Amino acid sequence: MSQLTLMNKYLLCISAFAAVFLTGCGSSAKYIETGWRRSVVTVGQINIQDYSQAAEAMINSLLASGVLDRAPNPPAILAISRFVNNTSEQIDIDLLVKRIRVALNKSGKAVTRTTWGLGDTVEDPLAKELADAAAVTAGRKADFTLSGKFIETTVRAGRTRQSTFSFQLSLSDTRGLAVWEDEKEITKQGTRPSVGF
Repeated sequence: MSQLTLMNKYLLCISAFAAVFLTGCGSSAKYIETGWRRSVVTVGQINIQDYSQAAEAMINSLLASGVLDRAPNPPAILAISRFVNNTSEQIDIDLLVKRIRVALNKSGKAVTRTTWGLGDTVEDPLAKELADAAAVTAGRKADFTLSGKFIETTVRAGRTRQSTFSFQLSLSDTRGLAVWEDEKEITKQGTRPSVGF
């Protein structure tokens, strides 16, 4: 056999191997709807669909309660208070709270004060400066404050692991009375393989 034929066979084999290898390593990524049931679910973490479910339940509960309609000068002014994280992971509360705020603002039942915050921290410092300069906040304080707590409970039985994430929210009036409270629990269960790394 000539060297040219051997070289051609060698190049053909390498090309075929490379084509198979590169095709096998290709990404199967695709877009899905956020919060959809086909989203990745992990037992020990809060996933995006968990935040969506909890926010939707809280929004529906708060709007159905009618408490926002009792504000003296509608729409109600809402200030965001403290949220306590009692889970094993670091949580960005806006994944839940911002969804609730957006829905309440869109409903016309409440607006959110972005120039107030705990410990002089504000969401929008420039808006605070403008409000202070124009003294537009004089006389109109928040009607309600929203606070909450995230709790995680995990249990194991054999190879089965279960996590429950509780989202607890409270709406308090200017007297410090809780005028609305609700809780949404999301429980996930999974089995780890009997053999693994």
